[in-house]
Amino acid sequence: MEEIKIGKQVWMSENLNVETFRNGDPILHAKTAEEWEKAGKNKQPAWCYYDNRSVQNDPENGENYGKLYNWYAVADSRGLAPKGWHIPTDDEWTVLTNFLGGEQGAGAMLKSKTGWSNNGNGTNSSGFNGLPAGYRFYDGSFGYFGEYGYWWSSTKCDSNHPWFRFLYYLYDNASRDSFMKEFGYSVRCLRD
Repeated sequence: MEEIKIGKQVWMSENLNVETFRNGDPILHAKTAEEWEKAGKNKQPAWCYYDNRSVQNDPENGENYGKLYNWYAVADSRGLAPKGWHIPTDDEWTVLTNFLGGEQGAGAMLKSKTGWSNNGNGTNSSGFNGLPAGYRFYDGSFGYFGEYGYWWSSTKCDSNHPWFRFLYYLYDNASRDSFMKEFGYSVRCLRD
């Protein structure tokens, strides 16, 4: 697992790409829209590749972009992050963006140098290598590959909406928002 020190934090420099919890239990691979939606309704942890590309003989998609996870996988007590790592809290994401000068300009330093639509690439000066992996909607459809990168935090805003961070090809911001647990976003881990 590649890692990068940013300030006092040590981050993975790639998106998480595991299909089992830390204890070895498998996480549901939701290959169809129906499976993804059902997992969300049942509050069941699930993962997928964007547009199920790996299923269509595109293994590089998973290697390069990692998996998309619903928040039930993130919050599961069996541990989504490998040993020695954890899913960052909202506060830990704030430490990262503050170290890079605040939300307004941190996005450029977090975005990868390639892969973003319409030349919306970043400098990757932080080494974070943020990729535009898009997301999976609660109904199993996909969107925004190449345009947005979304990463879960382990912190809930309220009972139904966890915090996440996102990067967008048109702006150099590292933005914060909260949304439904049934969505599929990327995961970055932080050293314990």
